[in-house]
Amino acid sequence: MKIAVLSPVAWRTPPRKYGPWEQVSSNISEGLIEHGMDVTLFATADSITNGKLESVCEHGYAEYTEDDPKVSECLHISNLMEQADRFDMIHNNFDFLPLTWSRLIDTPMVTTIHGFSSEKILPVYKKYNNTTHYVSISDSDRSPELDYIATVYNGIHTDEFTFCPKPKGYLLFFGRIHPDKGTSESIQIAKQSGRKLIISGLIQHQEYFDREINPFINNDDIVFVGNSGPKERDALMGEAYALLHPIRFEEPFGLSVAESMMCGTPVIAFNKGSMPELIHDGKTGFLVNSIDEAAKAVNNITSVNRKFCRQYAVSKFSRQKMVERYLEVYKKILEEGK
Repeated sequence: MKIAVLSPVAWRTPPRKYGPWEQVSSNISEGLIEHGMDVTLFATADSITNGKLESVCEHGYAEYTEDDPKVSECLHISNLMEQADRFDMIHNNFDFLPLTWSRLIDTPMVTTIHGFSSEKILPVYKKYNNTTHYVSISDSDRSPELDYIATVYNGIHTDEFTFCPKPKGYLLFFGRIHPDKGTSESIQIAKQSGRKLIISGLIQHQEYFDREINPFINNDDIVFVGNSGPKERDALMGEAYALLHPIRFEEPFGLSVAESMMCGTPVIAFNKGSMPELIHDGKTGFLVNSIDEAAKAVNNITSVNRKFCRQYAVSKFSRQKMVERYLEVYKKILEEGK
């Protein structure tokens, strides 16, 4: 089967540091290749893959800001669509824009919806609801106005996450620094529980960082280490006492939650969005509803078996499991088209 995987071009695929959609696109591509599929990854020219690489954008526009995002996106999407007949299946990980080409090509396309940035984008998904195929990344992130062929949880490469049976004493916040992600709440949880907090992530909301995060950073009990790459991420997550994930929005998945558990590190998260689907409450972490509850949960972390966290994450969020599910989706689509 010849499969085109369309990745975004904000960052390299896989990303050097931040870039969750690019990371999932890479995981899908490399997992499909391991299953013997003929995969062409459409991504930036500096991307890395064991398959074929097609590109018209030299670099990600979020890394090289002299590039215009819309121009890069238009050139990138059209590069795939103008040669769509080369492929048996197109796997779109680029949100709603490629849908506008879907009725102009004969190749079937599946779109993984990585979340809804706004209700304003729903009309595009609704327009193509009956002529393409949607996959949700969690049951909680499904729109009642759309039809879905499957829910497929994001999968990660197990070998990139080292199991750590004996953690250090610090708590970890890992993710983009934005009010939605709960960085400020993590600081409050750490202070209330009397533990050191390490913060790692891309500053996505500078005013929020300056106002609510930076005043607390002292390189003692509150430490900011910037935006970490894969090796730093593995060490930070594996050695953490627990990952704090006090989100303030209905998060569609949360890669850092699966990654943390893959290292054996429990997660304390606000009970929103997909968190009940990702976390086995009491077994791989705790679902809480407030800062006070989260601080109390920190004191109960020793009741969580870190080895079970790893086993649970491998059973639900491995790259292999994700790819097996996508191959089932492709087969179903192709059989329906006969």
